Formats: sequence, C-alpha cells, structure tokens
Amino acid sequence: MIARLRGVLAEAGADHAVLDVGGVGYLVWCSARTLSAIGGASRDGSQGEPGGGDVLLFTEMQVREDAITLYGFGSAGERDSFRLLTSVQGVGGRVALAILSVLDAGELSRAVASGDKAMIARANGVGPKLAMRIVNELKDKMGGVVLGPGLGAAPAAKGGVSTDALSALANLGFKPAEASAAVGAAIEELGDGATLDAVVRLALRKAAK
Repeated sequence: MIARLRGVLAEAGADHAVLDVGGVGYLVWCSARTLSAIGGASRDGSQGEPGGGDVLLFTEMQVREDAITLYGFGSAGERDSFRLLTSVQGVGGRVALAILSVLDAGELSRAVASGDKAMIARANGVGPKLAMRIVNELKDKMGGVVLGPGLGAAPAAKGGVSTDALSALANLGFKPAEASAAVGAAIEELGDGATLDAVVRLALRKAAK
C-alpha cells in the first residue's frame, strides 16, 4: 500500500499529475484543488506548468482486478474525506475528486451536517439523489465537524490545520462531536496562526477534561 509520495512534479493535467520519485513516474489522480496547490491545473481548469519543486502528496491506492489506481491529496484531511465519500454507494474515486474539487474537507463536513445537498450537487456528476444519499450516509460520520466554535469562521488557509487536527483526534478514538468541540476550542484559544501540533496538544487536554 502506498500511503504518500514525495517527489518532483513532472507532468500535470486537468485531473492528474505525474510525480517523479527517484526516477519512477507515478500517475496520481487529484482534485482540482490539490492540483492547483502543487502547481498543476488551476481551479478553473486551465493548465499550469510543472514547477519542478518538491511535492508531497498523501495517497490512496485502489486495487481492482483490471486496474491499480492511485489518488493524491494535499492533506490528510482531504484523503479522509475521500475515503468517507467512496464508502457511499454510487460514489467512485472520480466522483469523490469532483466533489473535493468544489468543496474542501471543512466545507463538505458543514454541507453534510446541515443537510445541504445543493452544495454537494455543485460537483460534476453529482445529481440531487446522489447528493442526498451522501448527506444521509455520512451525517453521523462527519456531521460533528460544524459543532465546534471557531471552525466555521476559520480562514480557508487554516482549514487544513483544523481538519487534520480533527482527523488526529478521530484516529485516537474520539467521537466527531467531541473532537470538533475540543479542536474548535483549541483554535479559538490559540488563534488562527497556531500550528497543527499545538492545536492537537491543546485539544487533547480539553477533550480529557
């Protein structure tokens, strides 16, 4: 199982990138959001030029009888959202990436928690019925993200910190609502410039009270 890749961006398309890792080129399917972040296609679909810089992608590998497919993400939070989305019947990897191209992990969590199927249906290939199925099936798994103070108002640039902190607490066994409340309180106390490590440490102390 390939969990992450670090290498040089060799090629970039509208929906994929090729990462050169030690002379081996890995074709990785990505959301438009991730491609834009690493210097590939922009959010409007126009092509960018590979910058040749060092790139780190979190990855998810799907193995089927006829294909091995690698998906790449700019953060662990985006990968977690991808895994949740593909657990829904009718949501394959490409559809999940389409959703993550228009909604980041925090926005997706808020849409699911509030039952806003119209937000999810903005993605290409997602109709109202599928959007409603996503909301219904994921509400208990990720809906708690919107409950914590501060998360809804956090700047987009800090969304990765809060999302990754939530993921860290979830991996430690905390329920979504507990994790969200603790992370939200930690970010509110530390401020928007807090590092992931500081947020997780303080959130753990708050959750343990």
